[in-house]
Amino acid sequence: MIQNFTDFLLGLGPSVMLPILMTIFGLCLKQGFKRSFTAGITIGIGFVGINLVIGLLTGALGPATQAMVEALGLKFDVLDVGWPIGSAIAFGTPVAPIMIVATILLNVLLVSINFTKTIDVDIWNYWHFIFAASIAYYAYDSMLIAIAVGLVVVTIVLKLSDWTQPVVEHHFGMPGVALPHTETVNFAPIAYALNKVQMMIPGLNKLDADPETLKRRLGLFGEPLTMGLVLGMLIGVLGQYDLKGILTLGIEMAAVLILMPRMVALLMEGLIPISEGARDFMSKRFPGKKVFIGLDAAIVIGNPANMAVALLMVPITLFLAMLLPYNRMLPFADLATLPFIVVWAVAAARGNIVRGLINSIFTVAIVLFIGTNLAELATTMGNAVGFAMPEGTAMISGLDMGAHIIPWIIVRLLDPTDPTFFMAIGAAIIYALLWFWVRNDIRKEYAKEIADAEEFEKSMS
Repeated sequence: MIQNFTDFLLGLGPSVMLPILMTIFGLCLKQGFKRSFTAGITIGIGFVGINLVIGLLTGALGPATQAMVEALGLKFDVLDVGWPIGSAIAFGTPVAPIMIVATILLNVLLVSINFTKTIDVDIWNYWHFIFAASIAYYAYDSMLIAIAVGLVVVTIVLKLSDWTQPVVEHHFGMPGVALPHTETVNFAPIAYALNKVQMMIPGLNKLDADPETLKRRLGLFGEPLTMGLVLGMLIGVLGQYDLKGILTLGIEMAAVLILMPRMVALLMEGLIPISEGARDFMSKRFPGKKVFIGLDAAIVIGNPANMAVALLMVPITLFLAMLLPYNRMLPFADLATLPFIVVWAVAAARGNIVRGLINSIFTVAIVLFIGTNLAELATTMGNAVGFAMPEGTAMISGLDMGAHIIPWIIVRLLDPTDPTFFMAIGAAIIYALLWFWVRNDIRKEYAKEIADAEEFEKSMS
């Protein structure tokens, strides 16, 4: 019964379910049917547009990155099968239906007791929470441990979502929105700590390399469309495309950089009345209480600085895979998802492409380690749900799976006999200390914007 309902719900997809959820949400906030319905449909249309652009990105970049892999002659015993396979495997485990219901209930509870302000409506990306629970399930053969691990991950991610929300609002321009997206937001404390160190380095701390500055200094060559064109053509050259293929890929990447922000603007057109309604509802009934709508990080990956760094990271990731001695994973299907993986690396640098690139290199180095380390469990999960292993592949994993740093720490902490147990202890301590070190940085960085927003809210109440 629960499994059938879960399959039906997930089968509808975000472009169908989000309009329904947001219309209901708007009605609960007493926004009226017309306003709620219009906002919900607009949000659905925005997601259709975003997914079309992401389809263009992955459809064009995927074959190009695979051509680069072949051109470099890379061979490893762990294959990156990509996040679609990872999510399908996670949803196919016995943990999935229980985790979906448990996540919703926990989220409602945590919002009601003011532990979090984020209401995560991004049900399709609950697969990250399910993945965390699933690797625990297959590691320890215990449903209780699995659900406990999954819910701990949910709790931490919701707090990270609250902490980073001012960045989503004031850097990405999305008021009332948060990003409880496990494999992206769990890198935020690390990225902010790295950026804090970089800001202490003379020269690097004064270097202006954000898209707006580049646009002013470089003119046409600093435009997002030109950056997309040049970087797309560079990847085509590295993939040994012919002239037509190089030019086509360049145009397609330029299109992604231009179209994505416009699709996001359409999404925000629908979200604004819902977020305003939530603000008004909460201010009247619970003075001082705020809620944020938790959505997929897909809505921010089209930021020009993020896309520029992500495209630069495609060849860099392949070289890191060759150079890092611990890596056994062949970056493949998930190379096209690098715009997701580097989101907080670039946002922490406030769009500075140079510092964002440095942060991204550290991020991907960690991803390659975790992806390699989780390969045995990911392969066990795949076999358990009947995934057909690619011919000649010993084990499977993925860059996206390797981006789950919090789940990796928790799962490895539960087994003192595991070779990485003490490494996990060290990672947990370092992660906690880094987060504590930078805990106030976001509110300080956006102090003026936050104060202005709070003043505006007071004037509207």
